[in-house]
Parts: sequence; structure tokens; C-alpha cells
Amino acid sequence: MPLHKIIHINENTTAYFWHITEDVTSLFRAVSLRDTSLFRLEGMKSEEHQRGFLAVRMLLQHLGYTDYDLTYDEAGKPHLSDGKHISISHSHEFSCICISTELMGIDIEKLKEKTLKIAPRFLEIKHLENLSTPDKIAKATVIWGVKESIFKIKNEVGISFPEHIFEDEFNLIDGKCSAILQFNNQIEKFKIHFYNVEAYIFVCAFPKK
Repeated sequence: MPLHKIIHINENTTAYFWHITEDVTSLFRAVSLRDTSLFRLEGMKSEEHQRGFLAVRMLLQHLGYTDYDLTYDEAGKPHLSDGKHISISHSHEFSCICISTELMGIDIEKLKEKTLKIAPRFLEIKHLENLSTPDKIAKATVIWGVKESIFKIKNEVGISFPEHIFEDEFNLIDGKCSAILQFNNQIEKFKIHFYNVEAYIFVCAFPKK
């Protein structure tokens, strides 16, 4: 399937979504891969991960990039050859890339009950009080995405979701919230945007200037 959705988060930042309906062979034939990417692909045991990986390359090609324009640093953070910031995420049937002139991090997660079951491990339960079960699942998924997105920006060993990343109170209808990272005797603030994309939650985090 071609490009599924585009979200213009701000004037500098756009997210692109690929709904993965193709099999691995079809995706593989449609993209050109560097040797290092081919090696990574061959090492993936899950077909779902392979499809997600290849769908990211489909998105890059749609935007005029190729796999050769994408590199990863020693910490595994992606970079584009033109100097723009890129963040990548995939979950089940969706892959997403976000490109910006600003530093940012993204996450896409499928709405599922499992997230609610493990919620006490990564969030304060007060966030879920007085909500219906569907809204609890959605809010827990947003909070997980907040923490994952901030982690992608910082990408530092030792950061703990429950111990170092804290989100302010927010309502699902707002589509925005704030969060802080308390780590290594520093406090950093982030602004968050979140969206529903089919049966998924998409989150994008920016450091506050």
C-alpha cells in the first residue's frame, strides 16, 4: 500500500505513515539497500520487524531519499545525509518516519489492553483515575509514547521510564502535554504532541528551548 497518512506537526516537522499490507518479498524488491542494511535485515528473525524495516525505506524513497541517505551513529540513532533530523518508529501494521529541522523523537504504538496491564510499571496510576477502560488504554499508550519519544531524543544509557521521565497532567482531547526528564542531576523539559492514527497512538516530543 502507498503512503497512508501525513501529519504536519508544525511548520518545520512532518510525519509520514506507511500502512504495511505488502509481504517481505514485495517490499524487498521495491527498495535498494546498503550492505549494512541488508545484513541487519537478514539478522531479523521476525517477519513483522522485517516488514517494518523495509516500509521505513519505502517512506524514504517516497520522499526522495534512499537507504544510502540514512546512517546510524554508535548509539543507534538515525541521521540523514542532508542534516535534517529524523526519527523512526514502527508497530505491527504501521511504519512511521518524522523529518524536521528541529530535534525531536517519535513513537507509534498500537492500542491494546496489555499496555494498561503493565501501566503501573511505567506511570503514576493517578493519570488513569475516573476514565473509561478505552480511555485508560489510550492514555497509558500516550504516556508510554511520551517516554519512548524522549528516550529517543536523549538516547543515554541508564534512563528509566518510571524513575526519570515524568509527564504533567493532561486530557486526551488536548492532543498536547508537557514532560520532564530528571537525569544526571539535570532537569530537561519537553513539549509533546499526540494523535490517533487508526487504532494507534502517535507521539512526537520536542525539547523545550
